[in-house]
Amino acid sequence: MLIDTKFTDKILAFLGVKRGEPSVEILDELVAAYTRTVPWESASRIAKRVTTPATERCPRWPSEFWLDAFAKGAGGTCYESNYAFFSLLDSLGFQGYLTINDMGDLQGCHSAIVVQLDSRRWLVDVGYPLYLPVPLDAHGTTRRQTPFHTYTVTPSSEDRYEVTRDRHPKPYVFTLVDRPVADDVYRAITTADYGANGQFLDEVIIHKNIDGRIWRYNGREAPPVLESFSSTGERKALGSVDAQDLATLFRMDASMLATAMAAVEKR
Repeated sequence: MLIDTKFTDKILAFLGVKRGEPSVEILDELVAAYTRTVPWESASRIAKRVTTPATERCPRWPSEFWLDAFAKGAGGTCYESNYAFFSLLDSLGFQGYLTINDMGDLQGCHSAIVVQLDSRRWLVDVGYPLYLPVPLDAHGTTRRQTPFHTYTVTPSSEDRYEVTRDRHPKPYVFTLVDRPVADDVYRAITTADYGANGQFLDEVIIHKNIDGRIWRYNGREAPPVLESFSSTGERKALGSVDAQDLATLFRMDASMLATAMAAVEKR
């Protein structure tokens, strides 16, 4: 177990989910609550990289990740987010494992969780995020409707599945490589992602479900764009924003955002 019972209770209170025996219903509640409460974002890892000279000390392991969520409204990208969420599931008695997956030609660049409940397995990914768990079936295609997308998971080989979505201009999400990854290997991959070739260390991106709309700050654009999407895919783009504007909207720490945005601007 990566976190203890008292800390688990704090996380559940933060998410607004009551403790219960492992079930699909509880898993659904946890995933939905997470996407409303914890953003997918790169600012926290950029700020940590800036203030931490030693790469091996950069990763925010589950306790630090959740404390940053409580105090700063922080989240993370896939490796840290899914590891922290997996630690919560583990502490609640869920059985499952972490995976490292592909995105098109990029191999080993994305993490996800597979959970076993009774005789069925479920794909869980708060590090993209997928808005609800999606069933896995090695013998056929499965689907799950969520408020924002219907996800389709199609087996393509013995341990690989193509994950796609509707209501999005880019339907392909990622390729699940359904092989358990050992904890020490996963931690090494997470640490290496803070190195020279680490992902999302040069762009501030924030993504969160706020009041039934997806809000995204896209630092890849020049200038950066703040946009929102409805459940039908209708898009609205807003004007320029600063760190304080983003802090107010996403309920994140303004100084952390300012540190990350300043670091990116210097590059």
